[in-house]
Amino acid sequence: MAIAFIIALGLMTVFFADVESRQYNPNPSPDSTISDTHAQVNLKRNRQGHYVATGLINRKSADFLLDTGATDVVIPMDLADHLNLRRGQPGRAMTANGPVTVYSTSIDELSIGDIKLYNVPASINPGMSDQAILLGMSALRQIEFVQRGDSLTLRQLY
Repeated sequence: MAIAFIIALGLMTVFFADVESRQYNPNPSPDSTISDTHAQVNLKRNRQGHYVATGLINRKSADFLLDTGATDVVIPMDLADHLNLRRGQPGRAMTANGPVTVYSTSIDELSIGDIKLYNVPASINPGMSDQAILLGMSALRQIEFVQRGDSLTLRQLY
């Protein structure tokens, strides 16, 4: 009986951890299509009203939080180290928590679904503790995006 209870508790933990993860990121494998004229990705909004999606930076998995208020793609320092991104020139940026020193970098390839962007300017922020990368306007200005209801469509024209 005790072993059955422990197994059931373990299964429930795994199940609810997956449910919680999907509530934060409902787009672990974004719905994506390609045509002769464009690549398109459809995203669902999470419970907090944000658009979070899993993609790739230089072919390594990364979670993106779309942020039209961010000038650049902004990457936490420890994640930048994991992605082998080089720190460039230091600069100052204004964040919700006040001014912070950031370091310039460039992403060779950033992709979400079938959308692929190259040589994307980015910033490394040592003050960020979250593991989500802010997908700011240095990437978003290269694509069209339209929000309708609880979905966001990203479109890259060829």
